[in-house]
Amino acid sequence: MPIRSIRVEDAAQCIQIYKPYVQSTPFTFETEVPSVPSLAKRIEEITEKFPWLVYEVDGVVVGYAYASAHRTRCAYEWSVESTVYVDGAHHGKAIGKQLYEALFALLKEQGVVNVLAGITQPNEKSVRLHESLGFTQIGLFKDIGFKLGSWWDVGWWQLQLQRPTTPQALQPPR
Repeated sequence: MPIRSIRVEDAAQCIQIYKPYVQSTPFTFETEVPSVPSLAKRIEEITEKFPWLVYEVDGVVVGYAYASAHRTRCAYEWSVESTVYVDGAHHGKAIGKQLYEALFALLKEQGVVNVLAGITQPNEKSVRLHESLGFTQIGLFKDIGFKLGSWWDVGWWQLQLQRPTTPQALQPPR
């Protein structure tokens, strides 16, 4: 299967995927491309609690998806934010959808209830991807970020992975 858990050594390949998004789009609000060591540290921190998956083609990482904490206060523990990026040369091949499906299965096993996605507007491709997986729009932050000489809105989408019950502690990622 082309999907596997990320390794710290994948940081450089992930940066090559992420770099055009940082430099040329408003789809991430980062304005500086992270260094390999800083992304490696981010990978280590996130994977302590949540899954981070990569998609490989011929041994090369061409996409990745991960979950991270939605908020740091304890009562938010069962809600996460999702992120997915696919190399531009591999768009339109359902890689993002496959990554998300695998990610959401792991999150459900962990006990996560809600997945949230913030999508800079406009971004019809990302909206279509998220809605095809069952996300529904729940809100819009107007003029929330300034990048590339413009103010951008961010829409928020939510996917409920499972019905909320009396929660158990989240399981560690597999």
